[in-house]
Amino acid sequence: MREISDIKAIISTGDYTFEFSDSVDTDALTARLINEGTRIRLEVTPKYELGFELLQICFNVRMSKNDRAFLNGYQSWTDSREYEMHEKMRGIDHLPKAVVRKFALDKYGDYNFAVYSKNAGDFHGFSYGYLREGEEFTLFGSLNERDGFTLIETSYDKKLVCFSKDCEGKVYSDTFTALDVSVMTGSENEVFDRFFELSEIKCRQAAPLSGYTSWYRHYQDISEEKLLHDLEGIAANKERYDIFQIDDGFQKGVGDWLKTDAGKFPHGMKYISDRIHGQGLMSGLWLAPFVCEKNSYIYRHRQDMLLKDENGEPVAAGCNWSGSFALDIYNQDVRDYLTKVFDSVLNKWGFDLVKLDFLYACCIIPHHGKTRGEIMADGMAFLRELAGDKLILGCGVPLASAFGVADYCRIGCDVGLDWNDSRLMQLTHRERVSTKNSVLNTIFRRQLDKRAFLNDPDVFLLRDENISLSGIQKQALAIVNDLFGSVYFTSDDVSKYSEKQRRILEFAAALRGCEYKCIDITNGWVRFTYIREGKEHCAELTPEGMIKAVRL
Repeated sequence: MREISDIKAIISTGDYTFEFSDSVDTDALTARLINEGTRIRLEVTPKYELGFELLQICFNVRMSKNDRAFLNGYQSWTDSREYEMHEKMRGIDHLPKAVVRKFALDKYGDYNFAVYSKNAGDFHGFSYGYLREGEEFTLFGSLNERDGFTLIETSYDKKLVCFSKDCEGKVYSDTFTALDVSVMTGSENEVFDRFFELSEIKCRQAAPLSGYTSWYRHYQDISEEKLLHDLEGIAANKERYDIFQIDDGFQKGVGDWLKTDAGKFPHGMKYISDRIHGQGLMSGLWLAPFVCEKNSYIYRHRQDMLLKDENGEPVAAGCNWSGSFALDIYNQDVRDYLTKVFDSVLNKWGFDLVKLDFLYACCIIPHHGKTRGEIMADGMAFLRELAGDKLILGCGVPLASAFGVADYCRIGCDVGLDWNDSRLMQLTHRERVSTKNSVLNTIFRRQLDKRAFLNDPDVFLLRDENISLSGIQKQALAIVNDLFGSVYFTSDDVSKYSEKQRRILEFAAALRGCEYKCIDITNGWVRFTYIREGKEHCAELTPEGMIKAVRL
């Protein structure tokens, strides 16, 4: 059992800082720290309107060099894996500021509101994390992310764990619970089951999905003709597949969702959704509801719908497309527009699932007197309202905001057509495209599957053309996705699969639902054991994507 000690709270208003282990009563506020063993709360009562620079709970905890630390990354794409105590977590401080500005690299993650320590053994993340020694987990988790994201920091040298509430942008006047956190030790299933029980979060009742998505085969270069060709291949094997999902490229511009590119889709989107249904499959469509690109009608003619910073400038959401910008989800015209979009997509066009991407954009900055976490929670609640009973696959979202709201959620970055992109790209942000990072996220965010939502590990790719992944790397991707995920999408022309590729597909599919255990990472090597047909099988995944001791 891993014990904690010296629990204290730290509150800073900017003018004053208070540190206490029980309670405090000042001219500005009263506060108390409530320790219930596995649950610790910080309650604060301002005596007048107050903003806070720091709301924090810290404690000491035993750590050893043999521990592994996992701290959940900010959003879906943020690399999230177990670290060894000699490692460092890297942000984007090493990049020239001009490069960061040009490509808006600081918009994708936590770089503007979290500090990246340069010390080995110092790690941070959001909402939940753990220390692991062998098969014993000590989980640290926030039980309320609705009011603001919770930053969790661990320090090996100081043997310290701290929870801090992201309260930027908020002014408080009434009594509030600043932090409500849990600390518990046990087996993997024990601590995660208990964490979600205490959080009162329930996974929506969705079934695992197997299907096709157009993105990694065609990217934006899709058309009715190309998709109907791919649909034939899926339909010929429809005993394997549930859904055919159309990704980016059907619209005239990102943000202009109701302006279908008639040159690519002469019969419109309802026609192709009907064709998908005619093959006995569900139809899915990609949207990025909280962003628009610079070349869109919205950006050029409806700047009033854009989220603006304190200088009145549009808030960039990244460097995708012609440049992407965030929409203001509290703007009534934005809400009316998205209501019309979802009604058209789900009711008039008849799609069964929407893949909703780049969702982090709505909370890049605090606004409307709300914290980032409040904004993201409001955004997800709005999307759930618009979708009704239709299925949501979330992507590019701070994960805790999707807990219990999205049916499915991406838990990693986009896979690439090679293993880990170029050396230059490896120096950029944590949300970059990387098959390696995607696979690691699939393994180390595995506990969310069927507790928070159904995990989408992104696609597997078995094809031989237009890809630089080796044969064994493609096998590793398929095996990890099927063993640890619940969404099994490909982006291949499955009509061209060879007998060997079909055999790999069958082997990977047989791993779905298999029990796994004894997962460890040492010097980049991930070792795990899974049980299939009553027998234990040990496997190793090397840093280069070689998977060993797996027999097809």
